Amino acid sequence: MPGKVWLDGKIVDYDSARVPILTHSLQYGTGIFEGIRAYEDSGTASIFRLGDHVRRFLDTARVYHMNLGFSANDLEEAIIEVVRANALKACYIRPFAFYASDDISLSTRGKKVSVAIAAVPFGQYFGDKLSGGVKCRVSSWRRINSDILPVQAKASGNYLNSIIASMDVEGTDFDEVILLSSKGYVAEGPGENIFLVRNGHLITPGVESDILLGITRNSVIEIAGNLGIKTEEREVHREELCTADEVFFCGTAAEITPVVNVDGVPLGNGKKGSITSRLQKTYFDAVTGKLPEYRKWLTPVS
Repeated sequence: MPGKVWLDGKIVDYDSARVPILTHSLQYGTGIFEGIRAYEDSGTASIFRLGDHVRRFLDTARVYHMNLGFSANDLEEAIIEVVRANALKACYIRPFAFYASDDISLSTRGKKVSVAIAAVPFGQYFGDKLSGGVKCRVSSWRRINSDILPVQAKASGNYLNSIIASMDVEGTDFDEVILLSSKGYVAEGPGENIFLVRNGHLITPGVESDILLGITRNSVIEIAGNLGIKTEEREVHREELCTADEVFFCGTAAEITPVVNVDGVPLGNGKKGSITSRLQKTYFDAVTGKLPEYRKWLTPVS
């Protein structure tokens, strides 16, 4: 657990950052959050795409009519301060805004909004499967859509959809699930965007498939373009997963993780493919400051 967190403008001890048990956001899932990573770069931490994550955090707040009371610059400085206060070089950063009022009313009117930021040491989400690949099952649950909840908002309640879908692989040999959209097209993983490789180019579900437009996803598309690999954004049929040359997940936690099996069907030769390998290597070189052309994405913590 983190030693220090930022709460409503101040660095405090983690153990003293308490909220009432009846907190509105704990009862009803009305929190909003971001997931950000920092990587060690030349002996210090560099935060990956800090401005883009903070912008999405504020966009989510607008969708849910939450006045955070802090500017983008305030939040960026607070995130840097938290990483520094915990003396971290590689970590996962969680900004979180929530209604701190402790009553049982559904209404958010007049309720206090608190903002907290924590940073914790973090390794690889899928462990050694980052290299060897994960096995996936298509979930029996569908991805929520914007007729139900705003899918472009990174809100706590949305992730109940991800959590119940993930239960489909508990107690099985599968590592992760893939959700379909309400129309039956491939959407995303519970916390990851998905790409297919076919005939040397990338295919990925677009906004019409009710995906979260991930910042890592955007990074992959840019990196691929710089490597001369085209990306097609479109609706993806379920069976295309099984006939793809390669498939991989991407996300802040998942980074770039190969998918080597879907519903028991090995993909390609059952191992990480060559294009996935190229993108994965370039991505890791970019986030750790080894490639000058991607330093624009890094904010050093000095």
